[in-house]
Amino acid sequence: YHGPGTCTFYGTANSNQMLMEIMGLHTPGASFVNPGTPLRDALTREAARRALSITALGNDYTPVGRMIDERSIVNGVVGLHATGGSTNHTIHLIAMAAAAGIALTWQDISDLSEAVPLLARVYPNGLADVNHFHAAGGLGFLIRELLDEGILHEDVQTVWGEGLRPYAVEARLGADGGVVREASPLESGDEKVLAPFKKAFQPTGGLKVLGGNLGHAVIKTSAVKPERRVIEAPAKVFDSQQGLNDAFKAGTLTGDFIAVIRFQGPKANGMPELHKLTTVLGILQDRGQRVALVTDGRMSGASGKVPAAIHVTPEAVEDGPIARIHDGDIIRLDADAGTLEVLVPGAEFALRRTADADLIGNEFGFGRELFAGFRQLVGRADHGAAAFGNA
Repeated sequence: YHGPGTCTFYGTANSNQMLMEIMGLHTPGASFVNPGTPLRDALTREAARRALSITALGNDYTPVGRMIDERSIVNGVVGLHATGGSTNHTIHLIAMAAAAGIALTWQDISDLSEAVPLLARVYPNGLADVNHFHAAGGLGFLIRELLDEGILHEDVQTVWGEGLRPYAVEARLGADGGVVREASPLESGDEKVLAPFKKAFQPTGGLKVLGGNLGHAVIKTSAVKPERRVIEAPAKVFDSQQGLNDAFKAGTLTGDFIAVIRFQGPKANGMPELHKLTTVLGILQDRGQRVALVTDGRMSGASGKVPAAIHVTPEAVEDGPIARIHDGDIIRLDADAGTLEVLVPGAEFALRRTADADLIGNEFGFGRELFAGFRQLVGRADHGAAAFGNA
């Protein structure tokens, strides 16, 4: 954090900024301009004027229903892959698409990953922060590269008008205090942070869907070294991230293992952020242990160098297979092949009882009572974890 209202980490919030611009819902060049600067103030004034002009009372009426279609949704997924964005958007984008009457699936997201190269290395997928990314050419450069290679749909309606090409720009402060725009640079200002299409960091995007006898999950591979993308190891099972942290403090997390953190899905407790796991598992990996994570919870933008199969669905509280894993079961996570399996004979595994968990602590205090109805109604993670429209 470099100032009030800012976040330099490329997690969910900054991935949101990227999505809104590449989907044409921001004004061009607005995503990563710092707050508290004359340019940000000018962009805010300009955005307010534009928002008024595209209402029914304005001179350029453009309702959101004309802007959000299959092309803009695909552009959002492409941007997510090309930048190694937050895994939260494998849920959010599905819910957004559904609200627009569009069926987007994890398989669609995974298929697009095979066609979209990774062009950005921004923390936690690299050492640079979003300021470095923006200074190297930012979204204007990235959008132009993807448009020129035919990877983005250009023929979309945006808040700015027709087409996505006007977003291949940089916003500057004009002499009169207003916003002026210049064509994005032809070359990256730092190819270690922002690569041209022909020098992509890897040929495929940073997100992949896993499948197998444990259900389906999402993994973010953009920060995971290739030699760590396949692991076969015994399970250590916990029903909370605190349980794993307690085991770490007690010194019992020895040898290679796959941590299974269950009862963290939408219905169990609203799918909280499990960011406390990142540090512990990273330390163990740095010590030389081979470790990974399997969970029905979220890791968001913090999914980093440790292979993490997240958003496992069906979740444990709905009797998903993750609730039948025992300590010591061998699990194989293969991000290259796209598989996630427990290596227990099928007949034996099917006969196991699903684990029970005391979830009463998730239901009371800090306003949790207000969300009981949402927990009862919420759908699966791979359906957007939405509380409405799940019939």
